[in-house]
Amino acid sequence: MSESASTTRILEVLKKVKDPEIDSVSIIDLGMVEEVTNSGNTVKVVLLPTFLGCPALEIIKKNTMDAIKQLPEVVEVEVEFAYHPPWTSDRITEEGHVNLRAFGIAPPPRHFEEDGSWHVDCAYCGSTYVTMENIFGPTACRSILYCKSCKNVFEAMKPVSTLM
Repeated sequence: MSESASTTRILEVLKKVKDPEIDSVSIIDLGMVEEVTNSGNTVKVVLLPTFLGCPALEIIKKNTMDAIKQLPEVVEVEVEFAYHPPWTSDRITEEGHVNLRAFGIAPPPRHFEEDGSWHVDCAYCGSTYVTMENIFGPTACRSILYCKSCKNVFEAMKPVSTLM
């Protein structure tokens, strides 16, 4: 099997590794996978954490290693976290945006206002008539909002940008 085919298989396996806090979104769709190297039967994966101090990082690392070890040609797996380049919410794929909404979390906006502010549409009905209830959500990467159209409370993933 060629190296590119193995890398393709590894990426397919990584597509099944879900964020432990948002089980509808893979680490691929979150844009966490920065690099995959495959030399012989040793695989190294470099991941970008979405937030510093995220309590799920060790779980993500273990799940990544366990998934890759299921490939019969892989003998050794190394997973490390890198902080350069920094992860930004722009790395989330379109499928990631769809799957965040399916989980009831509004994806982060793709664009910021000139003043650096951001706006989130309702995760349920898509309305723009929402208010921030609390910038601090159940995890460091999410906030709590309220939709005045459909009357639902929902979470939104906070935008992270190198431009902020």
